[in-house]
Amino acid sequence: MIVTTLGCLALAWWQWERFESASGTGQNLGYALQWPLFAGFAVFAYLRFVRLEREASADTVAQDGAPQSGTAIAVSERAAKTVGTREIPAGLLPERPKATRDEDPVLTEYNRYLAALYAEDVTAHSAEDITAHSAEDITAHSAENSTAQVRMASQPTHERSAG
Repeated sequence: MIVTTLGCLALAWWQWERFESASGTGQNLGYALQWPLFAGFAVFAYLRFVRLEREASADTVAQDGAPQSGTAIAVSERAAKTVGTREIPAGLLPERPKATRDEDPVLTEYNRYLAALYAEDVTAHSAEDITAHSAEDITAHSAENSTAQVRMASQPTHERSAG
């Protein structure tokens, strides 16, 4: 928590320095004001977590039957009151809709069609077709393409459009 708070405050200072520089903008000012809020939230969240942990441990001690001090009793009573308000009463929220699985004949037929197309594509482009071309053929083809591209780039614009 200390590292987070100091980091946020250091970033706020840095943004403030950026705002005061010649290239500073309103965005830097906004960040300079925002980073201390993040630091404050880190402190708040940490203190809240510590308080909830303390209340939970006081409840555990109270359930075990160990003797308690006056502050522990007050904390456990307060925790007992707040636990009831943290739970969502049944029926308050609407039920989640359940997805129904209807068999749509049109969708089923379309999926079969797509599966057949995929199967045809796989057989048409099998590994035999790919390996049928030798590495020399591929190299020669790419060399021809690069030569044609160089020829096109070296021609003036009016010759390219004419032919």
